[in-house]
Amino acid sequence: MKNTKTKQVIIFLIILFGLFFLWGPNSWLEQGFYQLELDRNFFDSVMENDIIIIFNSGGWGNTPLEQAEDFAPIIKGIQQTLDELGYNSLVVPYIRTKNSLLAKISSAKDFFNSFEFSSSALAEKIETINKNFPDKKIIITGLSNGAALVDKTTKKISAQTKDSVYVITTGIPFWCERFESDNVLQLDNDGKDSLSSGKIKTLIFTLIKTPFKWISSRLEGEHLTSAQSLQVPGHKYPWLSAEVGQRVVTFLKLCQF
Repeated sequence: MKNTKTKQVIIFLIILFGLFFLWGPNSWLEQGFYQLELDRNFFDSVMENDIIIIFNSGGWGNTPLEQAEDFAPIIKGIQQTLDELGYNSLVVPYIRTKNSLLAKISSAKDFFNSFEFSSSALAEKIETINKNFPDKKIIITGLSNGAALVDKTTKKISAQTKDSVYVITTGIPFWCERFESDNVLQLDNDGKDSLSSGKIKTLIFTLIKTPFKWISSRLEGEHLTSAQSLQVPGHKYPWLSAEVGQRVVTFLKLCQF
């Protein structure tokens, strides 16, 4: 009888935590996220450039640009193309999750709520930038989870601001309801990205293989991170591929900056 009551209490606490996790107040979420600081240094940098590029990494969204091997080449390619077109650009990394357990829990809650909190925060910052610099253009970029955040953010930007905002995303997950516009470029490796195209069997098989790949890397002294061990077929976006670099360059040339 005692064991039964103990199990019931544990189950109740798990359910209670789950309900709070999904539908609890969002005020505590702010403790887990960085905010894009629009200070004097930021405004001074914006004044010296024509275009602001906001970078959103995948995963937890806390990968510095210099360490984002999967997306940094695309950002570099965008800047080089803009330079060739005669525009100066400023890259602003949007690091959304702090490096703590609370931050990871906050980020997970935000993820399951379709980035409702962080997309509102980013949209507000973009509106502020546009209000202070109406002549500047903004390119929002994102990979995977970062692409999902960008997509949700774009939907929340006002119609007036949207005219100054351009979007380039790669590998947006298949469950996201995508925002489509002439100002938006969504790359999925021409349907070969399993996560974007929703190839469920492939994704399940990849998830099953991931822990074994992680353990194997440890035994071999390679020490892959969990993210590096999770290799979704078609989810890499090398700049030099025709499905990436060429399409981005063509898109930028067509943009009315």
